[in-house]
Amino acid sequence: MAASIVLAWLVHLYTTLGAVVAFATIIRIEQKNFQDAFWLMSLAVVIDATDGTLARAARVKEQIPWFDGDRLEDIIDYANYVIVPCFFLWHSALLPPQDAWWIAALPLLASAYGFCQKEAKTADHFFLGFPSYWNIVVFYLYVLQTPRWVNGFSIIALSTLVFFPIKYIYPSRSPRYRLLTNGLGVLWGISVLLIIYLLPIPPRYLVFASLVFPAYYAFLSLWLEFRRFAS
Repeated sequence: MAASIVLAWLVHLYTTLGAVVAFATIIRIEQKNFQDAFWLMSLAVVIDATDGTLARAARVKEQIPWFDGDRLEDIIDYANYVIVPCFFLWHSALLPPQDAWWIAALPLLASAYGFCQKEAKTADHFFLGFPSYWNIVVFYLYVLQTPRWVNGFSIIALSTLVFFPIKYIYPSRSPRYRLLTNGLGVLWGISVLLIIYLLPIPPRYLVFASLVFPAYYAFLSLWLEFRRFAS
């Protein structure tokens, strides 16, 4: 019994390491070491993608029922997927200088609303409203080196989409095409790591090839939403 409780706490500690990763990422961004920052952002995604499986295996909710692991995960996710990318936007000169401060703050406001919806993750395993994929957004704005005005409008548009009750798939729990989605997701993850390794000038063909999965994700989400309204 004691060993099970210790194991459950170790899983929560593993989740909490995400906060340390967020702090380290902010330091790297402040130092303008963007390659290391992206490595750390990737590490945060790995922790987030694996702690749920570990939590279920350790039966943490049964072992420590008085501790809210879901709330802990939300705190860590908000730090890594919202605060860190917004800090990156501010320090990487991706936005028009005269408007950078308020545009970089928009995801902070929008995602605060998104995280606090009671159905931020719906019962049928979707995200409601544009998910806080800001780490992915800033990654592509950086590697594509799109014009600052394009970046600014992209952040404004995506922040607005947080408030629209459109369902976006939860890749690992997608009700349709889960195997295909997860397979493409793995290939996409490998391509992203390769792009980070090849920074500061990754091959353009590799960057554009990696966009296939985000395009597929958006298309599948909107297609399933269209079918839901049409039925």
